[in-house]
Amino acid sequence: MEKEITYSMKITISPSRKEMGIAAGKCGERLLVDLLSEKETVRIIMGSAPSQDDVLGYLRECHTIDWSRVEVFHMDEYIGISPDSPASFSNYLERTMFRRINVKEFHKIIADKKSPQTVCDEYAKLLLAKPVDLVFLGIGENGHIAFNDPQMADLKDPCAMKIVTLDDICRMQQVHDGCFGTLDDVPKTALSLTVPMLMSGKHLVCTVPTGKKNKACLRLVMGSISAECPATAMRLHPDCNVFMDQDSGRGIPELETVDTKLGK
Repeated sequence: MEKEITYSMKITISPSRKEMGIAAGKCGERLLVDLLSEKETVRIIMGSAPSQDDVLGYLRECHTIDWSRVEVFHMDEYIGISPDSPASFSNYLERTMFRRINVKEFHKIIADKKSPQTVCDEYAKLLLAKPVDLVFLGIGENGHIAFNDPQMADLKDPCAMKIVTLDDICRMQQVHDGCFGTLDDVPKTALSLTVPMLMSGKHLVCTVPTGKKNKACLRLVMGSISAECPATAMRLHPDCNVFMDQDSGRGIPELETVDTKLGK
């Protein structure tokens, strides 16, 4: 049985990863259908990682969503990687979603030809042209969202997108996820949407499976809101829906008052 907990965030802990994906997918489906009933085009940001496999799998099979009216952005990309590489995040979304469904437009971060700052400036301009309606995201083992690792994150960042250096915990997670063979294979720099850009979405659906993310989930719920765990910024969001499985949600207390003031 799923356990629903009321914080400033809405948290659902499911008995299994599959059930977590279904619960998150149904939440995303409901939000997309409602948004599409209100406006002609819906703009969303999608995370690109194995942690998102289950929720994206559910959304891919939905017959209630008019994807032809959905404009999609993704949130990060390694500098210098070809969009044809299996490790590319735009490639992940192509394989997982957009070879099977047709969206209005999928804006890829292409970071292998132009200067990184030019890519940031151009992509930020696209993002900021109109409001973002919905963000599908996950949390890293170090508490990052997108590639905002603790040493790079700024909860009040004035930029929409920036160049980042990845910490070793983040890079090792890419090995754990099977995206690279060894730590040395993982790029050290990337482009990432900033924390405020992600938080600008009207709705958030955050999906966090596996015990490797348990520490980050505990910090999300009970830690101070700070760049030391960038995901804690979600506690300040007016509509944040978090989905965990039994392993990632282990130890989350059923009754907890979360102080949503910054740094408390």
